[in-house]
Order: sequence, then C-alpha cells, then structure tokens
Amino acid sequence: MNQPLALVIDDEPDICELLSLTLGRMDIRTETAMDVAGAKSLLGSHDFDICLTDMRLPDGDGLELVEWIQSNAPGLPVAVITAHGNVETAVQALKLGAFDFISKPLDLGNLRTIVSNALRVRGPGQNGGSKLLGESGLMHELRDMIGKVAQSQAPVHISGESGTGKELVARMIHDSGPRAEGPFVPVNCGAIPAELVESEFFGHRKGSFTGAVNDKAGLIQCAADGTLFLDEIADLPLAMQVKLLRVIQEKKVRPVGASREESVDVRILSATHKNLSRMVADGEFREDLYYRINVIELPVPALRERGDDILLLAGHILQRLNAAAELDDSARDALIAYGFPGNVRELENMLERAVTLCAGGRISAADLHMRQNTDAGATQPVLSGRLGDQVEDVQRQAIVEALEKTRYNKTAAAKLLGLSFRQLRYRIKKLGID
Repeated sequence: MNQPLALVIDDEPDICELLSLTLGRMDIRTETAMDVAGAKSLLGSHDFDICLTDMRLPDGDGLELVEWIQSNAPGLPVAVITAHGNVETAVQALKLGAFDFISKPLDLGNLRTIVSNALRVRGPGQNGGSKLLGESGLMHELRDMIGKVAQSQAPVHISGESGTGKELVARMIHDSGPRAEGPFVPVNCGAIPAELVESEFFGHRKGSFTGAVNDKAGLIQCAADGTLFLDEIADLPLAMQVKLLRVIQEKKVRPVGASREESVDVRILSATHKNLSRMVADGEFREDLYYRINVIELPVPALRERGDDILLLAGHILQRLNAAAELDDSARDALIAYGFPGNVRELENMLERAVTLCAGGRISAADLHMRQNTDAGATQPVLSGRLGDQVEDVQRQAIVEALEKTRYNKTAAAKLLGLSFRQLRYRIKKLGID
C-alpha cells in the first residue's frame, strides 16, 4: 500500500516542520505550502489524503480555503488549526465542511488521533444508511445527509418527534464513519438522576464520595475512540451543560475526585424531540452549548410526512414479527390516513397488537382499532367490545403513550399521568404492559 500524502499549510516554518516530522513518524509523506495560492497549486497537481491548514494565511483566509476544497477537491478531509479558545472559528470551519479542528498550542497526541481518523475516511466505508427504510424524497435526502455528516467529526444534532428513529440515525452515522470500529454509547440524559449526572458522565475516583468504593470510568471515557449519543439532551441539567461544553471544546474530562484532566477522543451526537432554540430563548438551555452541538442539524421526518413509506414499513415490521398475516385494503387505507403522533414506534405497537387480534391471516382496519372520522377527515383509534374492556383499553393506551413520551422512565410517566409510582406500577402489571 502506498504511503498516505498530507498537505500542510502554514506560514510559520517551525509549525510546518513540526507537523511534517510528526506525520513522518506516522509513515505519512507531506507537502507544505505557505499560503493559499501555493496550496491551491499543490491541490491541483497532487492527490492528497488529508489537509492540515492554519486559519490565518498571508494571502487569504483558511475558511475560504476550506470552502474552496469542498468544491475543487471533494472528499478530501481538512483539519483546521485554530488559535486557542477561538471556538467560533472552529465551529464555522466545521459548518463549511472541515473534518475536525486542532487548537494551538498543538497537542501532538490529539493531532495523531485526528489524522488517523481522517485517513480512515478515505478508505472504503460501510453504507449505514441502507438500514433506513423508505423511498420518499425526504428519506432519500436523509440518507444522503447521513453519508455526508458521517465523514466529518462535527457535532450533529438530530431533531424530530418521538418515535421517528433518531437513535437509529445516530447509529448509522457512527457505522458509516471512521469510528465504526469504536464503541457507540447511547445515553438518555433524562433518565439519570441529577445528583449522579457528573459521576455517570465523567466517572469518579475511589473515595471521592460516599459509595464510591472503586474507580469508575464515565460514559464519556467508555465512548473513547467512538461516538457518544446524547439522547434527550434538552433534559440535561444546566450545571452539567457547562461541563459538557468544556468537554466538546477542550476534548478533556476530569473524573470526580481526580486531580487532573484526561484527554478523550470522542464524537458527540445529540438528539431531542423538544424545540431547543425556544428553550435557549426561555433560558432553559445554554446558548453556547446549543451552538456547539448544533453545528449540523439533521431533521428526521415524521411518519405522516412520508406517504407510502408507511406501507413499506408496515410490511417490513410484519416480516420481522414472522407474522403470517397481511394487510387488507381497509387496513392499508386506514394506515395511510392516520396521523401517527407516535410515529414508527406507534406503528410497530399497532401491528404487534393487530397480528394477535386478526383472523385468517388478514389484518383489517378493525384489527388496527382505527376508524374513519368523517368530520375531522382523519383516522383515529377506536374502541370495541364490553365497557370494562373499553376502559382498560383507554388506560392501557394512555399509559403506553406516557411511557413512550418519557422514554420509558416510569417515574416521569407517573408524574405525567397524575399517578404515584406505586399506582402506575400496579396498573402496568394489571394491564399486562411490558
């Protein structure tokens, strides 16, 4: 295999020499340029595997060069070198398509990690987007975006309603990128008690607090060399938001009770069904963290916006359930007309129930517990049978919806329903809810 070739662009000869020596020890050849004009000339005559560029150059701006490379050398990973603390420039570079950023003074360990990740981008990758079913235009756009953002290290915020498959999208970004061999660590930020958040994220040292009988690695360290997916990030306490911001900017963590920080290489993906920009305006979410995690926003469409994808997904779910059942015309029409407030997760639950209720291997609209509401023009769930059964169905549906809305956090679901935790637990057991 040929040696990889890197382009180093900096007007300081000492920096060029340091980077060339460091890359040489990684068995990477280098070409150097002192300005934008020289860089463009070399890019036109060589096939580089990675580019490292300073932001301030004698004849132009590094950001302009990043943008130029996206059009003239597409697919080339570009890492930008920024002044210490200049987070705004780093974020802007990532938005323009930079692979990652390195702060001065240079941390050579961090540099080697970024270069190794970038070289994996140039190699053959997996098509993680193929797991995302759907032939609608919105789904084709989403798969294309997954492929693009997977080749970057920029933080991605995945937005969308509950049940749309945001975690699946995050997993596909991970599986399609250079960190695919590393761990994927999903975290439900709303499910961790506030008093344990710091210890869970950063880990702790033995004896740092009552109950800390051993050293423990945090979730961030567990995701090292891979991806940390922060689901429902809107639920993260404000005090923790400050500390997470530092992790993203400095790429370092300090375990509870530790005397020094530890470097950590992790990509951050986040998601929520809430409106983060509105929460920022209301003072419920830090503005600086919002702009740092939302470098690239990836919206996941609601199921009702996806047209015939509903039937395609229904067929896939029935196949996965090994169900010897198929939808009749009334069921197909009902599914297309229904608004699906619970999205794909609701469709899965609906079909699992229908498979049990249907007769003769044919699922009808009645088996889906749906009816056509001619006044509203929309399909809605319908109840049938004895009054006692109807009451239980209403209770069951309300509890399932509350559990889904709270990501199966029973304490939060009980609060949402106006029940005590013990009352909710009793009803879950009585109604046979898994």
